[in-house]
Amino acid sequence: MNRVYLIALSVLTATLAGCFSQPPAPAEDRGATAQTTTAPAGPGYYTVKRGDTLYRIAIENGQDYRDIAAWNYITNPAEIKEGQILRVIPPVAEGSAVVTSPVDGGGSVEARPLDAPPASASGFKTEPRVGKEPYSDAAYIRLNPQTDPRPEAKPETTAMPPAAPGPDDVPWIWPATGKLVAPFSESGNKGLDLAGKAGDPILAAGDGKVVYVGSGLRGYGELVIIKHNATFLSAYAHNRKILVKEGAQVTRGQKIAEMGNTDSDTVKLHFEIRKQGKPVDPAQYLPKR
Repeated sequence: MNRVYLIALSVLTATLAGCFSQPPAPAEDRGATAQTTTAPAGPGYYTVKRGDTLYRIAIENGQDYRDIAAWNYITNPAEIKEGQILRVIPPVAEGSAVVTSPVDGGGSVEARPLDAPPASASGFKTEPRVGKEPYSDAAYIRLNPQTDPRPEAKPETTAMPPAAPGPDDVPWIWPATGKLVAPFSESGNKGLDLAGKAGDPILAAGDGKVVYVGSGLRGYGELVIIKHNATFLSAYAHNRKILVKEGAQVTRGQKIAEMGNTDSDTVKLHFEIRKQGKPVDPAQYLPKR
């Protein structure tokens, strides 16, 4: 009896030892945040980088920062995060997608007499081709009149008319009368720097809407940005005093600010023209002085 008891006790001990020797099942951390993979931003979208502000993203894409905030359901412009993908072009209105007509694939059979020439792809009958003509100088000139050496055979040339202005062209004026002290540079200065005295008037270079007023863009000081249309913005930096508010409509030549040296070591106006968000040389658009 004691032997049977000892055997049963040994079996039970071995079984329990095997259970405790197995590694514990991994615990699931339900409090951890799921990692998400962000896809690269496609056309019309922008991925926020370290140090970006909504104001800078807006000017770089030729938009009003309030529009970008609305398109992305942002209530506080300061609350954007690195890696966040933002829409920077207007969303397409529902129902405005381009609709294409299906191609008629019905292979209709052309009915014609056997000796009639086939119809062309456009549906019109084609004339039979004329046989080749033996080569001669006269025949060559007749087929290629531009090679005729006779002066009277030369066609009259007409001057190409200038291209018609585009719908978004702006009749620009100079925003200040001061001397140009720094021209535009692709790799450096993104606009023109005009010298002057503190308090000199700064004028709107064209009609438009004020889309930004403030000092939120580093390096620009007190800044005004005007959106003229879907293509062009203009920026006026380093002002000492701003005379317009965001959302105001301004007209060309209207005084919008006073020249200053905010965020600058000298009194000057830094003036930019941006075409679809990209800086362009204002000297190519402003009237010649």
